[in-house]
Amino acid sequence: MTDSEHRQAPPAGKTSVRMIKVPEDRAGQRLDNFLLGQLRGAPRSLVYKLVRSGQVRVNGGRAKADRKLEAGEEVRVPPVNLSEVGDKAPPPASFLQRMELAIVFEDAKLLVINKPSGVASHGGSGISHGAIETMRALRPNLNLELVHRLDRDTSGLLILAKKRSALSELQAMLREDHGGIQKRYLTLLVGRMPDGVMSVDAPLLVGLRQGGERHVQVNQGGKPSLSHFRVLERRGGHSYCEVRIETGRTHQIRVHAQHIGHPVAGDDKYGDPAVNKRLREQIGLKRLFLHAASLEFALDAGKTPYVLNAPLAPELAEALDRL
Repeated sequence: MTDSEHRQAPPAGKTSVRMIKVPEDRAGQRLDNFLLGQLRGAPRSLVYKLVRSGQVRVNGGRAKADRKLEAGEEVRVPPVNLSEVGDKAPPPASFLQRMELAIVFEDAKLLVINKPSGVASHGGSGISHGAIETMRALRPNLNLELVHRLDRDTSGLLILAKKRSALSELQAMLREDHGGIQKRYLTLLVGRMPDGVMSVDAPLLVGLRQGGERHVQVNQGGKPSLSHFRVLERRGGHSYCEVRIETGRTHQIRVHAQHIGHPVAGDDKYGDPAVNKRLREQIGLKRLFLHAASLEFALDAGKTPYVLNAPLAPELAEALDRL
Protein backbone atom coordinates (compact mmCIF):
# COMPACT_ATOMS: atom_id res chain seq x y z
CA MET A 1 0.00 0.00 0.00
CA THR A 2 1.41 3.40 -0.97
CA ASP A 3 1.47 6.40 1.33
CA SER A 4 -1.14 8.16 -0.81
CA GLU A 5 -3.42 5.14 -0.66
CA HIS A 6 -3.06 5.06 3.13
CA ARG A 7 -4.00 8.71 3.53
CA GLN A 8 -6.96 8.68 1.17
CA ALA A 9 -10.30 9.00 2.95
CA PRO A 10 -12.80 6.25 2.18
CA PRO A 11 -15.63 7.13 -0.19
CA ALA A 12 -18.92 8.52 1.08
CA GLY A 13 -21.73 6.11 1.89
CA LYS A 14 -21.66 2.71 3.52
CA THR A 15 -18.12 1.39 3.38
CA SER A 16 -17.26 -2.28 3.07
CA VAL A 17 -14.94 -4.20 5.36
CA ARG A 18 -11.34 -3.23 4.71
CA MET A 19 -8.20 -5.13 5.67
CA ILE A 20 -5.33 -2.64 5.99
CA LYS A 21 -1.68 -3.41 6.53
CA VAL A 22 -0.02 -0.96 8.90
CA PRO A 23 2.59 1.05 6.91
CA GLU A 24 6.12 1.57 8.24
CA ASP A 25 5.41 5.23 9.06
CA ARG A 26 2.50 4.24 11.32
CA ALA A 27 4.49 1.84 13.51
CA GLY A 28 3.94 2.76 17.16
CA GLN A 29 0.66 4.59 16.53
CA ARG A 30 -2.27 3.83 18.82
CA LEU A 31 -5.10 1.83 17.27
CA ASP A 32 -7.73 4.52 17.98
CA ASN A 33 -5.65 7.22 16.25
CA PHE A 34 -4.94 4.91 13.30
CA LEU A 35 -8.69 4.31 12.89
CA LEU A 36 -9.47 8.03 13.09
CA GLY A 37 -7.10 8.49 10.17
CA GLN A 38 -8.90 5.77 8.20
CA LEU A 39 -12.42 6.94 9.06
CA ARG A 40 -12.05 10.67 8.45
CA GLY A 41 -14.95 12.57 9.98
CA ALA A 42 -15.96 9.75 12.31
CA PRO A 43 -16.30 10.88 15.94
CA ARG A 44 -13.89 9.41 18.45
CA SER A 45 -16.85 7.94 20.38
CA LEU A 46 -17.80 5.85 17.32
CA VAL A 47 -14.23 4.57 16.97
CA TYR A 48 -14.19 3.47 20.62
CA LYS A 49 -17.57 1.76 20.17
CA LEU A 50 -16.28 -0.17 17.14
CA VAL A 51 -13.20 -1.30 19.08
CA ARG A 52 -15.12 -2.25 22.24
CA SER A 53 -17.67 -4.29 20.28
CA GLY A 54 -14.91 -6.35 18.64
CA GLN A 55 -15.70 -5.16 15.11
CA VAL A 56 -12.11 -3.93 14.79
CA ARG A 57 -9.52 -6.71 14.69
CA VAL A 58 -5.73 -6.68 14.66
CA ASN A 59 -4.20 -9.79 13.09
CA GLY A 60 -7.58 -11.48 13.49
CA GLY A 61 -7.92 -10.81 17.23
CA ARG A 62 -9.64 -8.24 19.41
CA ALA A 63 -7.53 -5.31 20.58
CA LYS A 64 -7.79 -2.35 22.92
CA ALA A 65 -8.00 1.24 21.66
CA ASP A 66 -4.61 2.14 23.15
CA ARG A 67 -2.75 -0.77 21.55
CA LYS A 68 0.44 0.33 19.78
CA LEU A 69 0.46 -1.02 16.23
CA GLU A 70 3.47 -2.54 14.49
CA ALA A 71 4.39 -2.24 10.82
CA GLY A 72 2.93 -5.05 8.74
CA GLU A 73 0.10 -5.89 11.15
CA GLU A 74 -3.32 -6.27 9.55
CA VAL A 75 -6.20 -4.16 10.84
CA ARG A 76 -9.82 -5.01 10.06
CA VAL A 77 -11.78 -1.77 9.59
CA PRO A 78 -15.53 -2.52 9.77
CA PRO A 79 -18.23 -0.99 7.57
CA VAL A 80 -19.31 2.49 8.64
CA ASN A 81 -21.99 4.72 7.14
CA LEU A 82 -19.73 7.66 6.47
CA SER A 83 -22.40 9.63 4.61
CA GLU A 84 -24.28 9.94 7.91
CA VAL A 85 -21.06 10.86 9.72
CA GLY A 86 -20.29 13.38 7.01
CA ASP A 87 -23.67 15.08 7.45
CA LYS A 88 -22.28 16.72 10.58
CA ALA A 89 -21.99 20.46 10.00
CA PRO A 90 -18.47 21.78 9.42
CA PRO A 91 -16.99 24.21 11.95
CA PRO A 92 -18.58 27.69 11.65
CA ALA A 93 -16.65 30.14 9.48
CA SER A 94 -16.06 32.50 12.42
CA PHE A 95 -14.55 29.68 14.48
CA LEU A 96 -12.34 28.58 11.56
CA GLN A 97 -11.08 32.14 11.27
CA ARG A 98 -10.43 32.33 15.01
CA MET A 99 -8.41 29.10 14.91
CA GLU A 100 -6.48 30.22 11.82
CA LEU A 101 -5.42 33.31 13.78
CA ALA A 102 -4.40 31.06 16.69
CA ILE A 103 -1.54 29.52 14.67
CA VAL A 104 1.75 30.70 16.21
CA PHE A 105 4.23 28.49 14.33
CA GLU A 106 4.31 26.26 11.26
CA ASP A 107 7.03 24.44 9.36
CA ALA A 108 7.30 21.24 7.32
CA LYS A 109 6.95 19.03 10.41
CA LEU A 110 4.79 20.87 12.93
CA LEU A 111 1.81 23.17 13.23
CA VAL A 112 1.47 24.88 16.63
CA ILE A 113 -1.51 26.85 17.90
CA ASN A 114 -2.18 29.07 20.89
CA LYS A 115 -5.34 27.19 21.86
CA PRO A 116 -8.08 29.40 23.29
CA SER A 117 -9.69 28.45 26.60
CA GLY A 118 -12.97 26.58 26.08
CA VAL A 119 -11.75 24.75 22.98
CA ALA A 120 -11.23 21.01 23.50
CA SER A 121 -8.10 19.38 22.06
CA HIS A 122 -10.37 16.97 20.16
CA GLY A 123 -14.11 16.43 19.67
CA GLY A 124 -16.28 13.90 21.48
CA SER A 125 -18.60 13.82 24.53
CA GLY A 126 -20.94 16.39 23.01
CA ILE A 127 -18.14 18.51 21.51
CA SER A 128 -18.50 18.67 17.73
CA HIS A 129 -15.33 20.52 16.82
CA GLY A 130 -12.13 20.26 18.82
CA ALA A 131 -8.81 21.84 17.89
CA ILE A 132 -7.62 18.87 15.82
CA GLU A 133 -10.85 18.57 13.80
CA THR A 134 -10.86 22.31 13.13
CA MET A 135 -7.22 22.41 12.03
CA ARG A 136 -7.85 19.42 9.73
CA ALA A 137 -10.70 21.40 8.18
CA LEU A 138 -8.33 24.35 7.68
CA ARG A 139 -5.54 22.13 6.29
CA PRO A 140 -7.44 19.33 4.48
CA ASN A 141 -4.37 18.22 2.51
CA LEU A 142 -2.28 17.58 5.62
CA ASN A 143 -2.23 14.45 7.76
CA LEU A 144 -2.38 16.27 11.11
CA GLU A 145 -2.13 14.37 14.41
CA LEU A 146 -2.26 15.66 18.00
CA VAL A 147 1.10 15.33 19.73
CA HIS A 148 -0.36 15.95 23.21
CA ARG A 149 -3.47 17.46 24.79
CA LEU A 150 -4.41 20.45 26.88
CA ASP A 151 -7.38 20.61 29.24
CA ARG A 152 -10.33 22.29 27.57
CA ASP A 153 -10.20 25.24 29.98
CA THR A 154 -6.41 25.70 29.68
CA SER A 155 -5.12 28.04 26.98
CA GLY A 156 -1.74 27.96 25.29
CA LEU A 157 0.57 25.92 23.13
CA LEU A 158 -0.80 22.81 21.46
CA ILE A 159 1.40 20.92 18.97
CA LEU A 160 0.07 19.11 15.91
CA ALA A 161 2.42 16.96 13.86
CA LYS A 162 2.40 16.97 10.06
CA LYS A 163 4.85 14.09 9.78
CA ARG A 164 4.75 10.69 11.47
CA SER A 165 8.48 10.92 12.29
CA ALA A 166 7.96 14.15 14.27
CA LEU A 167 4.93 12.69 16.06
CA SER A 168 6.86 9.58 17.11
CA GLU A 169 9.89 11.55 18.29
CA LEU A 170 7.86 14.04 20.33
CA GLN A 171 5.64 11.38 21.90
CA ALA A 172 8.75 9.41 22.88
CA MET A 173 10.02 12.57 24.64
CA LEU A 174 6.68 12.99 26.42
CA ARG A 175 6.92 9.43 27.73
CA GLU A 176 10.35 10.18 29.22
CA ASP A 177 9.79 11.90 32.55
CA HIS A 178 12.40 14.50 33.59
CA GLY A 179 13.54 15.34 30.08
CA GLY A 180 12.90 15.78 26.39
CA ILE A 181 10.42 18.66 26.42
CA GLN A 182 10.74 21.67 28.73
CA LYS A 183 7.20 22.85 29.60
CA ARG A 184 6.48 26.23 31.21
CA TYR A 185 3.05 27.44 32.33
CA LEU A 186 1.77 30.71 33.79
CA THR A 187 -0.91 30.63 36.49
CA LEU A 188 -2.52 32.66 39.23
CA LEU A 189 -2.62 30.76 42.52
CA VAL A 190 -4.97 31.68 45.34
CA GLY A 191 -3.23 33.13 48.42
CA ARG A 192 0.37 34.05 49.14
CA MET A 193 2.90 31.48 47.99
CA PRO A 194 6.32 31.54 49.74
CA ASP A 195 9.32 33.02 47.91
CA GLY A 196 11.65 30.83 45.89
CA VAL A 197 10.78 27.61 44.10
CA MET A 198 8.34 25.18 45.67
CA SER A 199 8.69 21.68 44.21
CA VAL A 200 5.71 19.37 44.57
CA ASP A 201 6.57 15.68 44.26
CA ALA A 202 3.21 13.94 44.74
CA PRO A 203 1.86 10.91 42.81
CA LEU A 204 -1.41 11.42 40.95
CA LEU A 205 -4.20 8.91 40.43
CA VAL A 206 -6.93 9.41 37.82
CA GLY A 207 -10.37 8.22 38.89
CA LEU A 208 -13.85 8.45 37.43
CA ARG A 209 -16.84 10.03 39.07
CA GLN A 210 -20.46 9.16 38.32
CA GLY A 211 -21.20 10.10 34.74
CA GLY A 212 -17.67 9.33 33.58
CA GLU A 213 -16.12 12.65 34.67
CA ARG A 214 -12.39 12.37 35.34
CA HIS A 215 -11.20 13.40 38.79
CA VAL A 216 -7.55 13.32 39.83
CA GLN A 217 -6.20 13.11 43.36
CA VAL A 218 -2.87 12.80 45.16
CA ASN A 219 -2.60 9.11 45.97
CA GLN A 220 0.38 6.87 46.70
CA GLY A 221 -1.02 4.38 44.19
CA GLY A 222 -0.79 6.96 41.42
CA LYS A 223 1.91 7.85 38.90
CA PRO A 224 4.99 9.86 39.98
CA SER A 225 4.38 13.56 39.28
CA LEU A 226 6.70 16.53 39.77
CA SER A 227 5.91 20.26 39.45
CA HIS A 228 7.99 23.35 40.30
CA PHE A 229 6.15 26.56 41.28
CA ARG A 230 7.93 29.94 41.38
CA VAL A 231 6.28 33.24 42.31
CA LEU A 232 6.77 35.96 39.68
CA GLU A 233 4.79 38.61 41.56
CA ARG A 234 2.03 38.99 44.11
CA ARG A 235 -1.17 40.79 43.26
CA GLY A 236 -4.15 41.46 45.53
CA GLY A 237 -3.09 38.83 48.03
CA HIS A 238 -2.65 36.17 45.32
CA SER A 239 0.42 34.75 43.57
CA TYR A 240 1.19 35.03 39.85
CA CYS A 241 3.48 32.05 39.19
CA GLU A 242 5.57 30.27 36.63
CA VAL A 243 5.23 26.49 36.72
CA ARG A 244 7.63 24.03 35.17
CA ILE A 245 6.50 20.42 35.03
CA GLU A 246 8.72 17.40 34.61
CA THR A 247 5.83 14.99 34.09
CA GLY A 248 2.64 15.49 32.10
CA ARG A 249 -0.16 13.92 34.12
CA THR A 250 -3.84 14.72 33.71
CA HIS A 251 -4.73 17.93 35.63
CA GLN A 252 -1.23 17.85 37.18
CA ILE A 253 -0.75 21.56 37.92
CA ARG A 254 -4.32 22.00 39.13
CA VAL A 255 -4.17 19.08 41.58
CA HIS A 256 -0.67 19.88 42.83
CA ALA A 257 -1.74 23.50 43.42
CA GLN A 258 -4.77 22.30 45.39
CA HIS A 259 -2.53 19.88 47.31
CA ILE A 260 -0.32 22.70 48.63
CA GLY A 261 -3.33 24.80 49.61
CA HIS A 262 -3.04 27.35 46.78
CA PRO A 263 -5.51 26.24 44.08
CA VAL A 264 -5.50 27.75 40.59
CA ALA A 265 -7.75 30.80 40.38
CA GLY A 266 -10.94 30.15 38.43
CA ASP A 267 -10.68 26.36 38.76
CA ASP A 268 -14.25 25.05 38.99
CA LYS A 269 -13.13 21.46 39.62
CA TYR A 270 -10.30 21.71 42.18
CA GLY A 271 -10.50 25.34 43.27
CA ASP A 272 -12.14 27.43 45.99
CA PRO A 273 -15.73 28.35 44.93
CA ALA A 274 -15.91 31.40 47.21
CA VAL A 275 -12.62 32.84 45.95
CA ASN A 276 -13.57 32.08 42.33
CA LYS A 277 -16.85 33.96 42.79
CA ARG A 278 -15.04 36.94 44.32
CA LEU A 279 -12.47 37.07 41.50
CA ARG A 280 -15.22 36.82 38.91
CA GLU A 281 -17.01 39.82 40.44
CA GLN A 282 -13.91 41.91 41.23
CA ILE A 283 -11.63 41.39 38.21
CA GLY A 284 -13.89 39.64 35.68
CA LEU A 285 -12.00 36.31 35.81
CA LYS A 286 -14.48 33.91 34.19
CA ARG A 287 -12.11 31.06 33.32
CA LEU A 288 -9.30 28.89 34.64
CA PHE A 289 -6.13 31.00 35.05
CA LEU A 290 -3.72 28.50 33.51
CA HIS A 291 -1.76 29.07 30.31
CA ALA A 292 0.80 26.87 28.52
CA ALA A 293 3.30 29.63 27.75
CA SER A 294 6.41 27.94 26.31
CA LEU A 295 7.80 24.66 25.04
CA GLU A 296 11.43 23.83 24.27
CA PHE A 297 12.68 20.65 22.61
CA ALA A 298 14.85 19.42 19.75
CA LEU A 299 13.93 17.10 16.88
CA ASP A 300 16.15 15.03 14.60
CA ALA A 301 18.03 13.51 17.56
CA GLY A 302 18.81 16.93 19.01
CA LYS A 303 19.90 18.60 15.77
CA THR A 304 16.84 20.83 15.25
CA PRO A 305 15.95 22.97 18.30
CA TYR A 306 12.53 24.52 18.79
CA VAL A 307 11.63 27.33 21.20
CA LEU A 308 7.88 28.01 21.07
CA ASN A 309 6.06 30.78 22.92
CA ALA A 310 2.44 31.86 23.28
CA PRO A 311 1.60 35.21 24.88
CA LEU A 312 -0.73 35.21 27.86
CA ALA A 313 -4.38 35.20 26.74
CA PRO A 314 -5.77 38.79 26.70
CA GLU A 315 -8.57 38.00 29.16
CA LEU A 316 -6.00 36.68 31.66
CA ALA A 317 -3.67 39.67 31.21
CA GLU A 318 -6.62 42.04 31.72
CA ALA A 319 -7.76 40.21 34.86
CA LEU A 320 -4.21 40.33 36.23
CA ASP A 321 -4.02 44.09 35.61
CA ARG A 322 -7.21 44.61 37.62
CA LEU A 323 -5.86 42.83 40.73
